[in-house]
Amino acid sequence: MIRYLVLFCLLWLNHSIAMASAAPNKVLIVGDSISAAYGIEVEKGWVSLLASKITQENLPYQVINASISGDMTSNGLNRLPKLLKSHNPDVVVIELGGNDGLRGLPINVIRNNLQRLVELSKESEARVLLAGMRIPPNYGARYAEAFHQIYREIADEHEIELIPFLLEGIGDNARLMQSDGIHPTADAQPLIVRLVWPRIKPLLM
Repeated sequence: MIRYLVLFCLLWLNHSIAMASAAPNKVLIVGDSISAAYGIEVEKGWVSLLASKITQENLPYQVINASISGDMTSNGLNRLPKLLKSHNPDVVVIELGGNDGLRGLPINVIRNNLQRLVELSKESEARVLLAGMRIPPNYGARYAEAFHQIYREIADEHEIELIPFLLEGIGDNARLMQSDGIHPTADAQPLIVRLVWPRIKPLLM
């Protein structure tokens, strides 16, 4: 009886180890309405399409979308510690700052918040991808350019992957934007994935 009990325990231990090793790694997306599929079906958003792409590539990753429409860098900064603790992600994608820029927040405030988001992610030993944004030129050329440069400066400083502009080739195409001129349509979502994939793939290997 004891021998069978020991054998059962060994089999259960081996099963538990196998299940743990088979558990998927995690990609955490922390973003705003662009990543929360604002105005379209969630299944058609770029984050959902990215998850499907990862599955098609047979990569053992689960995508967790923690994006909230309207979120600013300060909101993301408040939420991130709990998200990191809850999910222990291997990769963190930070897509925030657009709402800060549209509200004309000081550049140094936006930079400091994004920098801290990257630092917290790296401290959790996650690999980080930063998604850059642009704002309309009517905010002033100097402010708009300084805003855009924040992302490059942080990516260079922390040596992390960067998508210079998540809506490159999309944001200036009215056919790919919703009527508000801010949010991309469902047709634009696969194009976003094309921009994201070359940057995130190295982090998944």
